[in-house]
Amino acid sequence: MAEVAASDKIILEIISPDASHRFVRITESPFLIGRGGDTGNHLQLSDPRISRQCAAILCEADGCYLEDRGHRRGVFVNGTKIEHSPLNSGDTITFGFEDSYQIVFRSSRGETSVQNLLTRMGNMPSDDSSAGGLRKLNVLLQATSLLHSQLPLESVLSTMLDHAIGITNADRGLLLEADAAGSLRVRLARGSGGVRLPLENLAPSQTALRQALQQKSSIITEDLNRADAALQMAQSIVAQSLRAIIAIPLYANPRANSEESAARPERGQFLGVVYLDSRRPTAFSKLDRQILDALAVEAASILDNARLVERERERQRMEQELNIARDIQQALIPHGFRDFPYFAVSGVHTPCHAVGGDYFDVFPLDEERTAILVADVSGKGLGAALLTTMLQGALSGMTIGTDPVRVFNHINKFLCEHAEVGRYATMVFGILHANGKFVYINAGHLSPLILRRGEVTELFTEGSFPVGLIPEADFTATTVDLQEDDTLILFSDGVTEAMDPNEEMYGVARLREVLSGQHQAPLEELQKTVLQSVENFARGAHQTDDITLLLVRYRAAVQAASA
Repeated sequence: MAEVAASDKIILEIISPDASHRFVRITESPFLIGRGGDTGNHLQLSDPRISRQCAAILCEADGCYLEDRGHRRGVFVNGTKIEHSPLNSGDTITFGFEDSYQIVFRSSRGETSVQNLLTRMGNMPSDDSSAGGLRKLNVLLQATSLLHSQLPLESVLSTMLDHAIGITNADRGLLLEADAAGSLRVRLARGSGGVRLPLENLAPSQTALRQALQQKSSIITEDLNRADAALQMAQSIVAQSLRAIIAIPLYANPRANSEESAARPERGQFLGVVYLDSRRPTAFSKLDRQILDALAVEAASILDNARLVERERERQRMEQELNIARDIQQALIPHGFRDFPYFAVSGVHTPCHAVGGDYFDVFPLDEERTAILVADVSGKGLGAALLTTMLQGALSGMTIGTDPVRVFNHINKFLCEHAEVGRYATMVFGILHANGKFVYINAGHLSPLILRRGEVTELFTEGSFPVGLIPEADFTATTVDLQEDDTLILFSDGVTEAMDPNEEMYGVARLREVLSGQHQAPLEELQKTVLQSVENFARGAHQTDDITLLLVRYRAAVQAASA
């Protein structure tokens, strides 16, 4: 086992079947790839179809190589099955399954990059191998070295444009970047002498850009007076007195993932265009064309890598924000209840995403009354979490004596007047009195169940409206008297709409069956029984909704004794 030099930045971009990306740096050779870690794999791929001893990357003085070490479906580089093959930066490694992992090999080894570029320059005419040609080649080597540096991306790309302008003696150079729809916007603009040009009022030749994109190849003119009529008569060219233009489209390396796709080679994702122009004819020599073509390959590589890094940073930023939102939301949900003299309570909330739209709460209004609620906000993610937090704050205001019905009508009106929020919520809000009176409001939520002497019934059957959906909705409160040891079961639809692998729902009937006869079971045990029943029913199927369960058992005898 040999260490890879720190100066050789060799990175694998791992693209999982779910399209997520991660990056692994190669620090040892051979670098082992396979399923599981029991065979010493440095990169472990969790796909049962991939062999335990699958492949290895060997880094030697002259470059890196991929070696098949017994994968039963074969190992592929850019769609071609290999046994032992050299790796170039941008090559894609696959394993014979279209829905499995892809690995993009990325290397910044200076020797390999320069060697490839020198090969591209191998067919230069002898009359161009002058001192000027050597100077330009030296500028190219400086540029490619810079492209793989650790400088900020904007600095690297700006200097790349400066080198391109210096090589060609162009008047200005632009880097146009493609957005998700393929439309171009000017990202950088430089003039001769390293002058930064303002991005507004730039007018690159749209005709030249259009031709380059249609042909998917470079458009290079030495004298526009000899170009085709479309270029000669283009408005931007005439207005700016342009005489020479280069437009080089940039494409990412294609990522083939099967032998079939390799048989139909295509360019990778369109990234943008390097554009140069001049008011002097014959500004661009034959040597310049080859140098710029090679430089564009390097520019496409660094721009593609930068996009991947930016996406990964954005993913990490979003993940960090979601973690913060999750921590805030979880902090607002009770994780242990104080002792109440006239009831016992137990609850659980399990979001299906980092943050969810369900929540529950139990908080005293005074010594004789306690608020109990379960809510379910439409949708998932940050939007739902924000609305749950708002509702929680609004409802907690009832501790200062506000009438619950007035609060619900106000919340409903507020959300309906701000329809752009695009959210509504179902909930059950109740106030449990020490004498067993339970006054509740139902806002379009599933009916709580009452477990009384082993029998399970629904608290109510009439329908109602969620808050934030119908402006004219008028909420009312209903009262029910609880008896000693009655248990209220409040829950979200994540319980009853949990699905098995055949997409059959768990349903209220199964929940009632599980609860039946459990009136003497401790609440924590009853809660575990319900959750285990739902989990056993689902049999590992992915669930798409939060699960919230709140159990409240009235203690009439304790209250009477204390009185």
